[in-house]
Amino acid sequence: MSGPPQQPADNGAILWEAGADRRAAANLTRFIAEAQRRHGPGIDDYPALYDWSIREPAAFWRLLWDFCGVIGEPGDGPWLADPTAMPGARWFPRARLNFAENLLHYDDDQLAIIARCERDQDSETRYTYRELRRAVAQTAAALSAAGVTAGDRVAGYLPNIPEALIAMLATASLGAIWSSCSPDFGTDGVCDRFGQIEPKVLFIAGAYCYAGKRYSYLNRVREVLQRIPAIEKVVVIPYLADELALDDFGKAVAWNDFLPADPPPLTFARLPFDHPLYILYSSGTTGAPKCIVHGAGGTLLQHLKELILHTDIKRRDRLFYFTTCGWMMWNWLASGLATGATVVLYDGSPFFPRARRLFDFADEVGITVFGTSAKSIAAWQKAGVEPKVTHRLDKLHTILSTGSPLLPEQFDYVYGKIKQDVCLSSISGGTDIVSCFALGNPLLPVRRGELQCRGLGMKVEIRDDQGRVVSGQCGELTCALPFPSMPVGFWNDPGGAKYRAAYFERYPGIWSQGDFAELTPAGGVIIYGRSDATLNPGGIRIGTAEIYRQVEDIEEVIDSVCVGQDIGGDQRVILFVRLRDGLTLDDSLIDTLRRRIRTNTTPRHVPALILQVADIPRTLSGKVSELAVRDVIHGRTVRNIHSLANPEALDLFRERSELQ
Repeated sequence: MSGPPQQPADNGAILWEAGADRRAAANLTRFIAEAQRRHGPGIDDYPALYDWSIREPAAFWRLLWDFCGVIGEPGDGPWLADPTAMPGARWFPRARLNFAENLLHYDDDQLAIIARCERDQDSETRYTYRELRRAVAQTAAALSAAGVTAGDRVAGYLPNIPEALIAMLATASLGAIWSSCSPDFGTDGVCDRFGQIEPKVLFIAGAYCYAGKRYSYLNRVREVLQRIPAIEKVVVIPYLADELALDDFGKAVAWNDFLPADPPPLTFARLPFDHPLYILYSSGTTGAPKCIVHGAGGTLLQHLKELILHTDIKRRDRLFYFTTCGWMMWNWLASGLATGATVVLYDGSPFFPRARRLFDFADEVGITVFGTSAKSIAAWQKAGVEPKVTHRLDKLHTILSTGSPLLPEQFDYVYGKIKQDVCLSSISGGTDIVSCFALGNPLLPVRRGELQCRGLGMKVEIRDDQGRVVSGQCGELTCALPFPSMPVGFWNDPGGAKYRAAYFERYPGIWSQGDFAELTPAGGVIIYGRSDATLNPGGIRIGTAEIYRQVEDIEEVIDSVCVGQDIGGDQRVILFVRLRDGLTLDDSLIDTLRRRIRTNTTPRHVPALILQVADIPRTLSGKVSELAVRDVIHGRTVRNIHSLANPEALDLFRERSELQ
């Protein structure tokens, strides 16, 4: 069993700072100098730049357009129309641009994409920027021949492979709208999403792989076609398929047969700033997934800001994020092409055939910016992976983490066991904005347990139960000014009622993200988890992440989920833990867990019950589904079980005698 709790390092302690050379070479340093030149000498450091960006948002985003070299016509102003309307403000209302044109503005022999699959780890697919442009030209010509025009929907039910990026860029070049799911989505999950938007063309692969196994999903596609008759054509990429039997498939054509051999030159439809680019989906744990429509201009500007300024991406970088096509980080990674850097793709399990596989990959490919999830970092820590000892990682300068709060102990693990001289940027945002509210920063120190800063142009404020802006205490994460990557709206929501209810109902005129967070004295941000899953024992609000950060440091615990159970007019905290194979939850381990939580948080945080389960339900994007567990233990129907990757795990929580 674990020993007594160890005294943790101080939260907020500085773990890393950039050296003088790195600070001088940072894109953000050049941007500050340009802001000074154009807008006044007082903008001389990041805090001053941030203050200016929210005081003069139109000027900030216009400067960003020029600094990042956006291709298109910004128009003659105003850069922000109806600035006090939220929602309703309009960015660059006279602008014309094309998203794909900005991602493909390089046409040379530098590598644009490096892609590898777990099934064949000794070979990889590579595209130069020139080769990528030609592949997009072929695909765009084929889509146009298939009748796809601006505003039509094109969908990908695909692994994380280069063809997914190519199909997306071809779609965007025409002004059509791209939407994607990963191939581990079940039929209902796909139909719940694509059925609402009715795509004209669907891209699929012959198969996908995960953890050493190959999976065919063609039977699922056949059912999808029966349930979504709007799909006119299915393009089948021969990925991991020995042969493709398409004769009985209907509407299907092989990728190579779909593409013309000699396409016309690639052209780009320049459209308004808010022209729809992507449709992304909410997790769907509280009902049918919301179809969130994102505009081309807002997505482009926001991603350029985050990649070039906050992540300090340059052409020489090799940018990797472990993601699937069903997570918004795939869209974020794709925008890395706009920087001229090399985008690195990996398809399969990050832990196959060994836990350190992605660190092997980082060395083999020369990854400089390595993106992952907090869940993966915790898993490496549990598995005893020590890349600092076993790997070079000599090119790596930045590690990104998102998906759930990164616990203070995981900061310690990164610097103690992965690499010491690295900027660890925990970032937080959401599918709702296809970007981030809080980000990394090459000019600021990394502090234990904190996200480094609020994003430029994002007036992030923390509000208490009365709606008052607070600092140094937990509250609702809100944004009090419009920003370009706010959704254009929801699909099939003509009056915007669903959109307004989702983000503006609690604080009229102010965006509410639904996260429980804290603004620190140093200007950093702590994320405590979803506010709709916040615990409330005795009327005291508690973020579940405060408990997870204590529990997941216990060696015996692999995973956990914490929920509130309503009982006797109050709420009690229930903690479910998944233990290492062969272990049983006993009084000694329960006592260890309780003492750790009590010592490092408050007595209010100590669970009333700690129970063992064999599995924890997670969404298809890998997030613990606290809301689904909470519904089950209260005997309520889980409204969209198709959003879960392992819905069978919910049976482990039903009618537990301990909860009666």
